[in-house]
Amino acid sequence: MQLGVTVTNFGPGTDPGILREWARLAEGLGFGVLMVSDHVAVTPDVAERYPEPFHEPFTTLSWLAGLTTTVRLGTTVLVLPYRHPLLVARMAAGLHRLSGGRFVLGVGVGWARQEFEALGVPFTARGRLTDECLGVLREARHVGRQEGDVPVWVGGDSEAALRRAVRFGDAWHPLRLPLPRMRAVVRRHALPGFAPRIALRVTSAPVDASERPAGVGTVEQILDDLEQLRLLGADTVVLDPYHGDPEETRRPEAAWRALTIVATHWSTRS
Repeated sequence: MQLGVTVTNFGPGTDPGILREWARLAEGLGFGVLMVSDHVAVTPDVAERYPEPFHEPFTTLSWLAGLTTTVRLGTTVLVLPYRHPLLVARMAAGLHRLSGGRFVLGVGVGWARQEFEALGVPFTARGRLTDECLGVLREARHVGRQEGDVPVWVGGDSEAALRRAVRFGDAWHPLRLPLPRMRAVVRRHALPGFAPRIALRVTSAPVDASERPAGVGTVEQILDDLEQLRLLGADTVVLDPYHGDPEETRRPEAAWRALTIVATHWSTRS
């Protein structure tokens, strides 16, 4: 099982130099995938947690592809209803080809109602639009199969999202769920693959909570979470060290230390 990392491509402390250091850290520690987030219009509901500058994911990952050689590059998650599906297919295939087959397309339906309104996309139709887009992507993959497929990871944990993952995806890509919830889903559904994104917060004392998010706790608790996910069949687990305060982007060293600790311990265990 590989580890991945979610990189902050937004916030007041994020600039090209910091993004470069994130990429060096991810590749240097042997992470399997480096992933970034997606927003198009940074409306007030988005800016509260993910403020400007918000670097567009395809542009950011294309630049990072030139700075790296082995780590895969992905979106966690691209909001599919925001863009025409043929544009998504073209950008994804282009990035996959130019990076040497290293792109992973993580997708979701989106949550920011004000952003949907700003883009003129009906919020209540986002599920249907996502399904339609995934259908187009599947056809585009079939047509361009000779160039290699872009893996599609489908986010969300609703019943509709799970059906979407089974129908269209190469993996289910849940975001920040407790371990019992993920275990129940994996045991109940015939998923095409399993690649969760979990929180990463290292604490000095054990976290005792029935709904403790996976990845939050002592190093021992986090390593046990990773082992449990491995036993559930996870191919990749993406660690997300961002906790919702944009000021964290000015101090990435804390996230880097946590990632280094967990990656080092996991490599010796596995």
